[in-house]
This record gives sequence, structure tokens and C-alpha cells, in this order.
Amino acid sequence: MKGTGKTMKTGKFALVLLLGLLSSTVCHGETVKKKILVVSSYHKGYLWSQETNKGFCDAMLKFGYFDNNKQINEYKTNDYAESSTVIIKKMWMDTKRKSSKAEIEETSLKLFKFAGDFEPDLIFLGDDNAARYLGRKFLDTSIPMVFWGLNNTPVKYNLIDSIEAPGHNVTGVYQSGYYIESLELLQAIIPSIKTFAVLSDTTPTGRSHYKEIERLAHKGLLPVTLIDIVSTNDFDQWKMKALDLQEKVDAFFLVQFSNIKTKNGEPVSDEEIVDWYIKHITRPEATPGHRVKLGLLCGADDSGYKQGFEAVTMAHNILSGIAVPATYPPRTPSRGPLMANKQRAKTLGITITPEMGIEQFVP
Repeated sequence: MKGTGKTMKTGKFALVLLLGLLSSTVCHGETVKKKILVVSSYHKGYLWSQETNKGFCDAMLKFGYFDNNKQINEYKTNDYAESSTVIIKKMWMDTKRKSSKAEIEETSLKLFKFAGDFEPDLIFLGDDNAARYLGRKFLDTSIPMVFWGLNNTPVKYNLIDSIEAPGHNVTGVYQSGYYIESLELLQAIIPSIKTFAVLSDTTPTGRSHYKEIERLAHKGLLPVTLIDIVSTNDFDQWKMKALDLQEKVDAFFLVQFSNIKTKNGEPVSDEEIVDWYIKHITRPEATPGHRVKLGLLCGADDSGYKQGFEAVTMAHNILSGIAVPATYPPRTPSRGPLMANKQRAKTLGITITPEMGIEQFVP
């Protein structure tokens, strides 16, 4: 009986959602534009945000929500655009720089109030903090939500019951991490590597990454041995730990460092951190693929582009009435290319070739 009740509840939710979508499509014989709200956890200058946004915009054009590239440029510039079919607004949480719990809660409340006034037909939740803080506020409402960029598992924020049966008004796209693949690539480039340490900040994203690496290490699934994990938001401490550990390990895995700050609490950009790192650390490193573009050695790309593109694909199926979130399982796209940075390799005195399994070379 318990299972039957849950099925009836899910069916009722799906019916209500479908009727709501149908009723919003036509009003007095005229097509009513859908309102779409996009909430990003981060900020415009963040490389991951730029990559997810490119995939998002390409898919929006493919499925006819943007009419042309001019509207895409307008959206990228103004965080707002209106096409023949949608009105779309983007909001930024900026949680890499405004990262205290109080700041995030304040931002979430403002976004919640804005969404109430905007009355969107669908909400996109870009990455973990948008899902964690704003997604909860709209859980089990009539507004469907589609996330992207959730790390490792989308179940952790209690927005869905399971990957197989989400059960609510939320679904989306999550990241697999590709930690094993990144370390295998690193060892293919430098076969002598036997040990490594993780460098991370203390954000939810950072913790999610290094906890998964730790789990894989305990299961004996990594090709090299994990020696230590550094997790701090203090730049001085981060640098000190990196300098100390390079005397004890063969390599590093830089999983996340976008919330690093100075002793005065000023944010340190990813570019500044990478610049310091490549000047002072002589050990090779793996990293999520998009940071190879910033100057780090190698990694398997978890493709922000695919995250954004797949999220729109799922949203299109929901808005078209083909699927409803409650019965639409979240998914993870295939990985992006195995990447290596030529300049970092040269600095380390390493010759890199396609025979090592490298699929994309970054100048």
C-alpha cells in the first residue's frame, strides 16, 4: 500500500504539472511566452560559468527558445532576453566570493522573492549552491526545476528521492568527476608517479570532490596512492601546505580553489592562484579539465559545455510535455576530452604526445 500511495502522489503531481504547462501555453488564442529563470551559483567571470553558459545558449538556440545569435549576445550581456517564445532572466549568487553562510542565505532570500514576482514557468539551477539553497525553497511546487553541475550525486540535497525515480518537481544533469581518468592520464604522462596529495578549498564543491577521491582511494580504485588532503580557504595556509607537501609526494590533484582568500578576507582569483602555483610548485598535477586551460598540467574534462547543453535538452522535454521531473531520471553526460597543457609540460621538462592518450592540447 505504501508503494501505491507514492505512485498516486507522483501521478497527481505529474498531472497537475502537465495541466499547468498546457494552460500557460495559450491564452485567448494567443501564444503566451514562457518565463524562464536561470540561477547560477557563481559569477560571470568564472571559467566554469562561461563554459556552462555557452552550452546553455547553444541548446536554447537549437530548440528554438532563442531566435538568433543577437538574442544570445543580449542575454550574455544583460542577463535578460526576450524572444518570440520565451522571456529569460539570469541571476548570479556569486557564492565563490560571497561565501559565508549568512551571505548565501541573504542572496537566496532575495532570489526567492524575485522568483515569486517573476513567476517563472521553469527554473534552471546552475551548480550546487543554487540547488542547495534555492531549490529547496521551490521543492514540490508547481514550478519544474532543472539543475546542472551537481557534483558526484544529485541525491545529496534531498531534492530527489533517487536517480531512478526523482519523485518531485526537480531533475537535471550532474558531474561524474572523472578522478580516476585524470590520474590515469597523469600517470600515462609521467609513469614514475606513485603518490599524490589533494589541494582544495572548503566549499561544498571542494568537499564533494575530495570526499569522492578519498572514497575511491579507500576502495583501492585509484592508480596512485593518496597521501594527504589539504582543505582550506586561507591562501597563506594553502601555499604553505603545497610547498611542504611537494617534498613528500610525486604529484598533486587540484580539485577546487575558487573560494581561496587573503588574510584580510579578499577573494583570490583562480588565475592568481594558478600563477603562484606554476611558479613555485615543481610537482606535476591533475585537475578538472576546464582548469587545464588556466595553466595546470592535465585532466579529464567534465565538460561544463555539456552540462549546460544537456540541462536545456531536459528542460525542453519538460516544457514540451514530453516528460515531467518526477519521473525523469537525472543523468550525467559523457566526459569531455583528456586534456594537457603544453606550456605547463614545458615548464616541468615533460614531453607530451598523443600516444599518452591526450585528446586535446592546450597551448
